[in-house]
Order: sequence, then C-alpha cells, then structure tokens
Amino acid sequence: MKLVVKIGGSILKNGAPDLNLIDDLKSVFSENRLVLVHGGGDEVTAVASRMGKKQVFVMSPRGFRSRYTDKETLDIYVMVMAGRISKEIVSTLLRFGLPAVGISGVDGGLLRAERKRKLIIIDERGRKRAIPGGYTGKIVEVNAGLLNMLLDSGFLPVVSPLALGMEYEILNVDGDRAASYVAGALKADRLILLTDVEGLILDGELRREVSASQVEDRLSKIGPGMITKVYAALEALKMGVGEVLISSGLAEKPVTSALKGRIGTRIYRG
Repeated sequence: MKLVVKIGGSILKNGAPDLNLIDDLKSVFSENRLVLVHGGGDEVTAVASRMGKKQVFVMSPRGFRSRYTDKETLDIYVMVMAGRISKEIVSTLLRFGLPAVGISGVDGGLLRAERKRKLIIIDERGRKRAIPGGYTGKIVEVNAGLLNMLLDSGFLPVVSPLALGMEYEILNVDGDRAASYVAGALKADRLILLTDVEGLILDGELRREVSASQVEDRLSKIGPGMITKVYAALEALKMGVGEVLISSGLAEKPVTSALKGRIGTRIYRG
C-alpha cells in the first residue's frame, strides 16, 4: 500500500518521534511505500517566545485556529520546521535504520500555494473582520513526481509543511492540509493523521468509523482542535485517497493499530 502519515507536534518529543512510533514505522515501512509529514507548531511557539517574538493566533468563521504569520514569524517558522524539527526526525529515523530524507514543501517546488492576500477572522468581540493575509498559503499543486522518485529509490520522505508561492515566496501552510494534499496527489491508499487523542468524537461518543457525508453534516459540532483534521480528511477523500484514519500517536504501535482498526476513527467516502 501507499501510505501518508502525519505526525502532530503533540506527539513529537524534543523534535523527534518516540521509540514506540519508530519501531512501528519500521514495521510499516518494510511492507508499504510511506511518506511522513510532520507538524511542530508548539516548538515554533516556544522558540519564538525565547526570541522575544510573541505569537498571534486567529480564528476563522469556520472554526479554524491558525498562526498569524508575518515576515518575522515566517523566518522563525522556517528555521524550526525545515531546520530543527525536520533534522531531528530524520537523524532519529536514520539512527534506527530507516532511510529518511527530509524535504520541505519548498524544495523542488514540492508544494505550490497561492498566498492569502487577506484573512477573514473572528475578533475578540465575536465580529468578522478582514486582516492582511501575511505569509500563509492555500496549497494548489503537489509535485508528486518528486515524491514518487524518492519512493521508487527506497527512501522515506519526511515532509515539512512549507510551500512555495506563485511569486516564489516561502509560505506557511497547515500540516494536516499539507498531508491531505500529498496523499491526494499520490492517490494514497490511506492517510493517517496521528494526534494526542483517541479519535473523532461526535455527539459525545468516540466514533470508530463514519462516512464523509455524516461528518459533513456535523461540522459545526466539531471543536477547533479537531476540525482542521476533519477538513483535511474530507479533502483527501475527494482527491481520491482510499480512506482516512484519525488516531492517537501515543498508543502502542499507533500506525499498525490504526490500520487494523484497533484504535482511532476511520472516515470513508459515502
């Protein structure tokens, strides 16, 4: 199978995945073609704080919470995501025998995005207002050939969520959405979004499986911590991904367990 796995920043320890996850990735990689996409927003925030750069987060009318990315924040984001976190993950995977190659969305034009010229946000008073878009982007194209070349050569690509804008500027893109577009471009059999919760909770109940249409009917009931993953899942399914699994990256053998339906939530077309 062709798999795309997104590792959320909440399950990275000091920028690197833990041994339980690494052992599982080795097992999965031995039998599948695997691409890893990583997050790490909390580390970006921590580094920015130490540098004296306060981070600003905004909320969209649809419930997306995102980092406002001005030029100084972008510089820190690039340094941490494509630098520290990427290299920590790659070096750790190599140490345990996985042929990892770190690549950001900028390299080879892997992820191309349209820069958002303005953002519509909900302010402190609950009102909609428009602000400059900063250096954030919406992904419009994925260089699947580059990833397939690495996969065909036996490598495990580790993708950092940055993109190249239409004017060749570097842009911040959401990690879950980046994983979604990568999976869609590769026509992956499974997209696995690993996080720090057991799965998707709807109407107070952990759902083991749910159709895309059922999720769409309940989007307004999904909180800001999960809604980006749900949108990423729906996008991936529309782009031809077989199914999407949202599951805990802290569980025993998290990827294998999710693939076998032991943990997490399976979202399927229908």
